[in-house]
Amino acid sequence: MTQAIALRKMMYGCPKIFGGKKSLLVHEILLEDEQAKIINITVTLRVQILKDKFSKSLGLPFKELLPESTIKQAIAELKNKYKKRLFDPLITVWAFLSQVLDTDKTCHNSVSKIIAHLAGSEVEIPSTDTSAYCQARARLPEKLLEKLFNYSGQNLEDKITQEHLWCGRNIKVIDGSTVSMPDTVENKKEYPQPSTQKEGCGFPIAKIGVIFSLATGAAVALCIDILNTHDIKLARKLYSFLKPNDVLLGDRAFCAYADIAAITKLGCDVIFRKRRSRTTTMRKGKIVGDCDKLVTWYKPQRCPTGLSQDEFLALPPNITVREIYYYIIIPGFRTSSVSLITTLLEPATYSTLEIVGLYGKRWDVELDLRHLKTTLGMDVLRCKTPSMVRKEIHVYLLAYNLLRSLMWQAGNTYNTSPNRLSLQGTRHHLLNFIPKLEAANSKKRLPLYRSLLKIIVHKVVPDRPARSEPRVTKRRPKAYPRLTKPRQELRKQLQTA
Repeated sequence: MTQAIALRKMMYGCPKIFGGKKSLLVHEILLEDEQAKIINITVTLRVQILKDKFSKSLGLPFKELLPESTIKQAIAELKNKYKKRLFDPLITVWAFLSQVLDTDKTCHNSVSKIIAHLAGSEVEIPSTDTSAYCQARARLPEKLLEKLFNYSGQNLEDKITQEHLWCGRNIKVIDGSTVSMPDTVENKKEYPQPSTQKEGCGFPIAKIGVIFSLATGAAVALCIDILNTHDIKLARKLYSFLKPNDVLLGDRAFCAYADIAAITKLGCDVIFRKRRSRTTTMRKGKIVGDCDKLVTWYKPQRCPTGLSQDEFLALPPNITVREIYYYIIIPGFRTSSVSLITTLLEPATYSTLEIVGLYGKRWDVELDLRHLKTTLGMDVLRCKTPSMVRKEIHVYLLAYNLLRSLMWQAGNTYNTSPNRLSLQGTRHHLLNFIPKLEAANSKKRLPLYRSLLKIIVHKVVPDRPARSEPRVTKRRPKAYPRLTKPRQELRKQLQTA
């Protein structure tokens, strides 16, 4: 507006300069400026409509986990500037989140939702082309989605009370897994496919390490690396997310001298399954109970792989750990005996049965990863560049924490254990309630949300201890051969046949 007024003053105040063709040029500039203002007003109006729609549908579940103010604060902290577009960072984050929550995860479906949100309003309908949305996702900084994910996990952790703790301690569970992605040139360069696969026949695979909270089931830390990265290397990048007085629960992949020393230095404790390379004997050590003893581990003579010389020299000469050895006689279980290593040395405070029972809950992390990969569909990613792949993983974990937040609120509202609720059922109910929440007025929206929480509690997963099922499939697979040559070569064979 200021520029238009200035041009008008110049045009009318200096007729000799702005006469003839130059006067027409100024008129064109004025028209372009006013047209740009109209476009900006239209974009702003559409963005505000979408914000209202999203705040009504996803707003209530997001209100405590990830409010709009938090997203704006994270954007401000990164100091990234954005132009006025339909897909501003806030709309893009919400649309991305809705995309991974839906069963149809295509960008066309996500853009179609945006169009449907705007269809009922008297504004210009955007194009059905997905280019603008895909470019908006690409403009989102990785750090922004990482910040939002970390905030969502920490926000759920802050809700844990004394009754949710184990012996007064907060339990974190660590594990690693893999995810597949499209075999584009960029993905293959950063995340190489397994060496056992022929070129053009496999897919790039990334290794992820995740720390989950046993109390809430939420993911609180994430690390992404290439496939041949050992779990313990990923774990060393995640120890900084632990807080004093936490107890880290893990399988035998994490049971190393250096790691136990590093975690105890942070004021935390561990419960790991002992590695096969260490022999188990009850002859050495101080016996403190049945199949329970205190033993001394000594510093390795050589620097282990993955540690720098300085880190190796900083290790203590020895550490005292507690070893618990027990047998599993449940029919159908593959494991017959387990040897646990823990730094919880006080049998009076942490009894043998309590620790054995806690390690039995380590299997929950396998279920959490299955929820992420199978229930939400994170096992096969869709993005075609490494940066977008990492963003997609963070948004999946953000969506997972949103569902965990709903389960936590529903369980605590209606006196039901949040971890016994069905994550898939919660997802179904949320997706089905979103249109109703969006259409409801301010008076009806809160009762609708309470109804959503009440219905979520109805889907309780039964507790089935010692359940065993045969690892077989009844459905016959299709009789197609495996892909042993690149698809391009097979196409040429078909064309020349």
